[in-house]
Amino acid sequence: MARRKKYKFPKTTIERLSYYFRALEDLSKRGIDTVSSEALGGKLNIKSSQIRKDLSYFGDFGKRGMGYDVKYLLKELKYILGLDREWSVVIVGAGHIGAAMANYDSFGKRGFNIAAIFDNDEKKIGKEINGTPVLPYDNLDDFVKQNKIEMAIIAVPAAAAQAVADKLVESGVTAILNFAPVAVQLDENVRCLSVDLTTKLEALAYYMSYSQDKLWKIYS
Repeated sequence: MARRKKYKFPKTTIERLSYYFRALEDLSKRGIDTVSSEALGGKLNIKSSQIRKDLSYFGDFGKRGMGYDVKYLLKELKYILGLDREWSVVIVGAGHIGAAMANYDSFGKRGFNIAAIFDNDEKKIGKEINGTPVLPYDNLDDFVKQNKIEMAIIAVPAAAAQAVADKLVESGVTAILNFAPVAVQLDENVRCLSVDLTTKLEALAYYMSYSQDKLWKIYS
């Protein structure tokens, strides 16, 4: 069985493990039993040496000259990524982003079950989004504690993000996906990943605005 490492390594390693997992799922569905790091890298546009390095943090999965057993590596990555269990998640904010997250059915397929959505808009409270109830924000603390929620998604305006994050942590949440366009300050024992869609578009704008010989700054 693979090991869940507790020491630090690049965050991008974990992100790539998710890419490997998806690619292996596709290979398994197509009836492919083994895959080399070169073939997997070609599928994902990732160097084979990077794949081998990422996997080496957690164990020895491949055999020289034979590659990786697809089903076995899938099972191991599922364990490493914590997908061998169900996760209950709450969403704070029933606006466009919060609703989009609630409507994203792939969360459930991965074991992330949206337990409730919280908002302070009386027009939204009491309704459902994709079968998930929208509850009063004031009920957040009790709900999280009673249902032992560990994971949350923040989808509120920037001005409210820090207060929401603080309340989630005080309630017992230890992992947060933050869609607010602002960084939130949390204790080291709380895992927080921020997704700022605007910065992604700004990066694309940079690439589109300069010729190839002027892109040197991105590598510095």
